[in-house]
Amino acid sequence: MPVLAPAPAVSTSTARDEARGMLLGLAGVAMFSLTMPFTRMAVVELDVQFVVLARALGAAALAGLWLSWRRAPLPSRGALLPLALVTLGAVIGFPLLSSMAMRDVPASHGAVLAGLLPLATALYTALRGDERPSPAFWLMAVLGAALVVAFALSQGGGALHGADFMMFGAVVAGAVGYAEGGKLARTLGGPETICWALLLGAPVLAPLLLAWCLGHRLDVLLEVGAPAWLGLGYVTVISMVVGFFFWYRGLALGGIARVGQVQLLQPFLSLVGAAVLLGEALTMHKVSFALAVIGVVFAGRRLQVRRRPG
Repeated sequence: MPVLAPAPAVSTSTARDEARGMLLGLAGVAMFSLTMPFTRMAVVELDVQFVVLARALGAAALAGLWLSWRRAPLPSRGALLPLALVTLGAVIGFPLLSSMAMRDVPASHGAVLAGLLPLATALYTALRGDERPSPAFWLMAVLGAALVVAFALSQGGGALHGADFMMFGAVVAGAVGYAEGGKLARTLGGPETICWALLLGAPVLAPLLLAWCLGHRLDVLLEVGAPAWLGLGYVTVISMVVGFFFWYRGLALGGIARVGQVQLLQPFLSLVGAAVLLGEALTMHKVSFALAVIGVVFAGRRLQVRRRPG
């Protein structure tokens, strides 16, 4: 009589890792969801260049303290190129372009366009050959992105503007930073990945901040209100450091393409944040799109994504 073999332990372990990855990714997304509202609060009174440089260098200082406390070893030579791409995408590119966009559009508008990040991240990951999403997965990803674009067009009077294209550039930069960081986090660790990426950018950004200070009157900073400083503080500590601790660990455990789909929820969490923090309107039209996107996220979670070993 044949004996039925038990299910391989690796399948249970993989399912558990994917579930943990989804939860960690959701926690990261919840933190990132307030980035646009708090960025908007900051750039209303503070210069965009100052906000971008100050948040990155402030986060780098925190990263240095964390790495010192953990006595983290230096990354290998093979990790330097991926770290540089994380720096260019997540530390410099996305914050710079999204902050510039926030000067001209409401936080809710920019947040919705950021909903294209999951599709862009999955596409970049697939082009690198690290993961192979199924056609059904791509269908759900494209559907979710289409909902986000349709929402943006409906809010923008059927047209896209200069700030929209800045946000599209931010999405491309963010996708590179997220995908490279998510892969590197499998071996280097999530917190270590973002901390080393922040430190890698510090030598370049520090002279730029010094040049900004030499070219501007610093006494005007004393006239900046508390909301702007609160916004800068949030994007420095939470958006640039703590949120990535959760996000990169989630991507490493659950897979970049699959966990990345959770970020489709971010624009609509941002809408709530913008309503609470900035008084921006939260309408039934926005809620309806939110429910549709949530459905796409949960449908995509069940579809196949093959991951390359290593």
